[in-house]
Amino acid sequence: MHKLYPILVFSLCAHALLAQPLKFPDGHDLTTVSGKSVAETAVGVGQSFLGLPYVSHTLEENQTEQLVVNLHQFDCTTFVETISALSLAWHDLPDKKNNVQLETLFRNYLTKVRYRNGQIDGYASRLHYFSEWLLDNGRKGLLQDVTAQIAGSVTVSKPLSYMTAKTFRYPALNNPEVFKQIARVETSLSHESFAFIPKKNLRKAEANLRNGDIVMLSAARPGLDMKHCGFAIWQNNRVHLLHASSDHGRVVITSQPLTEYVTAKKTLSGIRVARFRSGTGVLTAKK
Repeated sequence: MHKLYPILVFSLCAHALLAQPLKFPDGHDLTTVSGKSVAETAVGVGQSFLGLPYVSHTLEENQTEQLVVNLHQFDCTTFVETISALSLAWHDLPDKKNNVQLETLFRNYLTKVRYRNGQIDGYASRLHYFSEWLLDNGRKGLLQDVTAQIAGSVTVSKPLSYMTAKTFRYPALNNPEVFKQIARVETSLSHESFAFIPKKNLRKAEANLRNGDIVMLSAARPGLDMKHCGFAIWQNNRVHLLHASSDHGRVVITSQPLTEYVTAKKTLSGIRVARFRSGTGVLTAKK
């Protein structure tokens, strides 16, 4: 198990650049964990983070919305976003030895993945609901929602209201304008039908999942679309979940196969699945 601790970490300062190559403490670097595709690289990079701590609310520390870069601690969403951005950046990097260029691409991709239309414009521009995260990143050409192509999927719709109903969890919504913006997002998403795979169909769907698929675990409770997320990883002829786990307090691979993991949790109703598009690499590195 290799843990990713860069010699010089990506600074939270937007203009700080790495002066040395990104390295692992045992001498490995991104070259050793990368694969032929973005999905393969996501699995390799994701495993390099095994054991790093789970910490929630790391994006809520600034009074004004700005890009937060944190390679040392994650919640489930920031884990998926960080691994995705690193993997996309690596495959878009012309010069694999240019670490400054890598950081620039990484920041560009992280912004693109995390924010609506890839633009930071206040708290409400962040893709808080995974339903919108999927739609927006699909429009950007980074991902494809492949749930409907998988055996056992069904099409449903679900009214969303969790954020505006739980404003005590989201202090930014105390601003009336931000509240209105999030409410508009909820209303729009509530009218969108989508495919998902219910618990009872997971076992037969499992064979259609691939290493590096982004798996979103749908919430059973009213008003909320997805409760958790991670990456599909095949082990011993079954699909498991590589994720930042609040239960374990760190990045882990589930001991149970994904089907059993989801089925055992009353708070979950099923999954949705996104896949990196082949040939993804749409940003240009800036020197």
